[in-house]
Amino acid sequence: MHATGDAFARARDLLGRAPVVDGHNDLPWALRQMAVRDDGRSDFTRLDYTALDRVDLTQEQPGLHTDLPRLRRGGVGAQFWSVYVPCRLTGHAAVTAVLEQVELVHELVLRYPDHLALARTADDVERAVAAGRIASLLGAEGGHAIAESPGVLRALHRLGVRYLTLTHNENVPWADSATDEPVAGGLAGFGREVVREMNRLGMLVDLSHVAATTMRDALAVSGAPVVFSHSSCRAVADNPRNVPDDVLARLADNGGVCMITFVPAFVSAERAAWEVELRAEMARAGEDYRDLAARAAAGRRRAERVPRPGATLAQVVEHVEHAREVAGVDHIGLGGDYDGVDEFPPGMEDVTSYPSLIAALLERGWSEDDCAKLAGRNVLRVLRDAESVAASLR
Repeated sequence: MHATGDAFARARDLLGRAPVVDGHNDLPWALRQMAVRDDGRSDFTRLDYTALDRVDLTQEQPGLHTDLPRLRRGGVGAQFWSVYVPCRLTGHAAVTAVLEQVELVHELVLRYPDHLALARTADDVERAVAAGRIASLLGAEGGHAIAESPGVLRALHRLGVRYLTLTHNENVPWADSATDEPVAGGLAGFGREVVREMNRLGMLVDLSHVAATTMRDALAVSGAPVVFSHSSCRAVADNPRNVPDDVLARLADNGGVCMITFVPAFVSAERAAWEVELRAEMARAGEDYRDLAARAAAGRRRAERVPRPGATLAQVVEHVEHAREVAGVDHIGLGGDYDGVDEFPPGMEDVTSYPSLIAALLERGWSEDDCAKLAGRNVLRVLRDAESVAASLR
């Protein structure tokens, strides 16, 4: 799917007026990994931020999907930076690591003041965009990072974190993950308390990575709109990380947004089926599919025997249009997951890809207003609604 030059020019112009607010980018963890590799350490719970001196984000970085020039070319006006920590870190180690990741994002904002501005509210986002800067929001990926402490949750909010993904690839004691064996049956009692406290704080409840039962429980509890920061549609590609239609349909009443991601395993039905076989092979070998490093190694071995299906921009469009049909145009957004996985569809290899996607939608008859909602206006409305709910609860 290749858009015409006219459609691409229209898309670039549109994003100049209504820029992308992307739900999930893993650049902070990618930078951390680069620093750890460079100094030969394997302890991810300690990071020397002078390692950032070796990466100039004002220049294009071929080893990354994200840098400042390409964010500009991609029409990105605001980015939720993921302050992710892996599930292998628990308790105090997880809290230490997530605080370091939060500090890393704050440090990036300080290092690039002409390009980035920290944003805590929807108004902050609009002010940053008006000043020609990329609004930098924070999202904590994985409820294990709070170590079952409401105080840590509140501290993260105070430091600027504006969503918490309730789980990552493994369950937490109070919520089931999409890629783990169910234990809580959705949200446990403490999980409901977490959701209510997030409503009180004005922190978005992010339901990417959680089991469908957890999604439904969170929707039943939350008095504020929820988000899926980087998920696609299960009816289009049957991956447990995607959102079932009954949940998508409930977003209209909740007011939330599903931010469609570009990850091939979530976009391509063929790739999703390939991943099912990979998971089965790993189980037979006594390996844990939830372990991202083990999965990557096993995937390389399987790809030598069975070619790994890719994904296409046209398939991303299919997910966007399916989510629009089921949830409604006011309940969709974009969450690319750049620097979170190694591979993206051709034509969507890095953060410059958003105009190509918008151009494809314009050519399919989408109005500019609907494209602007998808690009970022819906997410800003959700953020503002969550702030209003929080104000009403104080």
